[in-house]
Amino acid sequence: MLSVGNIEKISIIFILPDLNAGGAERIVTTIANHLPREKFDPKIMLLRKEGGYLEILKDDVEVIDLKTERIRNGLKPILSEIRRRKPDIVFSGFGEVNAYLSMFLKLFPKTKFVARETNVVSKHVTRREIRFFYKFYNSYDKIICQSDDMMNDLLENFKIKKEKIVKINNPVDFDFIESKLADSEKPKSFKSDFKNVVAIGNLSQRKGFDNLMKVFSHVKNEKILLHILGDGRDKEMLYQMKSDLALENVIFHGQQKNPYQFLKFADLFVLSSRYEGFPNVLLEAGACGVYALANSCPGGIDEIIQHNINGEISDIENHKKFAGKIIEVLQAPHHSEAIKNSIKTRFSKDIILKKYEDLLVSF
Repeated sequence: MLSVGNIEKISIIFILPDLNAGGAERIVTTIANHLPREKFDPKIMLLRKEGGYLEILKDDVEVIDLKTERIRNGLKPILSEIRRRKPDIVFSGFGEVNAYLSMFLKLFPKTKFVARETNVVSKHVTRREIRFFYKFYNSYDKIICQSDDMMNDLLENFKIKKEKIVKINNPVDFDFIESKLADSEKPKSFKSDFKNVVAIGNLSQRKGFDNLMKVFSHVKNEKILLHILGDGRDKEMLYQMKSDLALENVIFHGQQKNPYQFLKFADLFVLSSRYEGFPNVLLEAGACGVYALANSCPGGIDEIIQHNINGEISDIENHKKFAGKIIEVLQAPHHSEAIKNSIKTRFSKDIILKKYEDLLVSF
């Protein structure tokens, strides 16, 4: 405990590789920014002090920069900082860091350790040398899962004790999103005589944009544009697919500082992922009032989507059927306020952060 005057605060260190745009980074930033300061003294330990979310991190959150490029190389400095600072709680918010750290938790008997999982582990972690560390996962005091799919995966495939697991969905910061929407203008690439569909995510195999490109090969003759926001290692392959399939109806925009302006004016949001953890982008699309069509995949999709209210679920592997579903959804009316309320009443920041606060004070 950190004593300030007569008040004892819970010292907590969050660990991430960096604060680049991503789901885990967004959630940890939100938690650190909004934990009540009369109870908590939050710090964020980064392997590399970089990333767009540094701009929105509150000034009173100390950033510990380990100046390390690789996660494996960061393990020793992470352990050294924990030993030196002796925090009450260490909150590891990134799957690979969680795994490596799990083997060493018993070195710090006075510190409570929390892991926040980011994906359905058996789908996401395929390298044998990393899966080895999950043998030590029960060393964590608590493991946070965002969805039933994540929780059941840890129970069934990694033999995690049920009492270790806490399910807490991801929070949506409506105030932040509305501030980003306030002065947003329609993107110049949006055509008023076309329906504009938006997809957002890292350009990697997990996000399924290859399937989405094949889907859009079936709607070439429709007045529908697909806007893909994001960057990643599959970029060149996807650009080649666009060329090979002659997809003039697909536009790549790269990573955007303000993706919310695209969502604000979108006619539909599509989630094409092969698996997820609990997709922030699907939550944030709903917070912008955009109806969603999501692939039927593991990762809490059916916990977010309320059928015919904020979206629908379909199998993207059936490319032609999914294309038909896009056309069908775009022809139907959708109610922006009902979509927003669907997300706000279940996943708003205040509701979810109260669950985090209750967990962190329970140790």
